Amino acid sequence: MDDDQTRHLRVLIANERRERLELLARVVAELGHEVIAREIDVQKVGAVTARERPDVALVGLGLNSAHALDLIGEIVREAWCPVIALLSAENPGYVHEAAKRGIFAYILHDDPVELASAIDITLQRFAEYQSLQGAFGRRATIEQAKGILMATRSVDAETAFAMLRDHSQHNGRRLVEVAEAVVESHLLLLPPASEHVPSA
Repeated sequence: MDDDQTRHLRVLIANERRERLELLARVVAELGHEVIAREIDVQKVGAVTARERPDVALVGLGLNSAHALDLIGEIVREAWCPVIALLSAENPGYVHEAAKRGIFAYILHDDPVELASAIDITLQRFAEYQSLQGAFGRRATIEQAKGILMATRSVDAETAFAMLRDHSQHNGRRLVEVAEAVVESHLLLLPPASEHVPSA
C-alpha cells in the first residue's frame, strides 16, 4: 500500500456507545481518514462491512466486553479488513478473547499518534497475511493439478510437477495459471453426477 493510500483510509468504527463513536470519529478525521460507517448493532455490522468494504475497522470496548467481541467476530467473518481493538484500560482477558476472534492489533485510549502507528502496523500485517493466504491457495491448486496429472497420466509427483513447470515455461504462463487450467479442464471433463450412480 502506498503512502497516499495510507493517509486516506476508509474506516469503519464500532462501539456499543454512541458518544464513543463520535469521539473516535473525530480522532480518525484528525488523522486524515474518512469514517465510512459507524455501527453499534452487532446484527448489522457484518452487512455494513461487506457493503462498505473499509480499509480498516476500529472496535472500542464499551461496558460490555461480549458486545465488543461480537462486533469483532462479525467484522472478521467478512474477512474484508483488519480489526484494531481500542481499550480505555489494560484488560488482558479481553485482549486474549479478541485475538482469538481475529484482531490484528489493540491500543489503549484514543491517542492519535498511537492509533496512527497501530493502523500502519496493522495494514502491513494484514497485507502479509493476505499474501500468505494467497500463497497457500496457489500451493493447494498446484498440488491438486499434480494429483490430476498423476491419476490421468500414471506418473509420480515429481514427473507431474515437471510437466506443469515445463508447460509453464514453454507457454510463458505462470505455474499457478497452468495448474488452474488443469484443474478447471478436469472438472469440465468429469462425467455428470448421474453417471456415477450405480445401477440397481
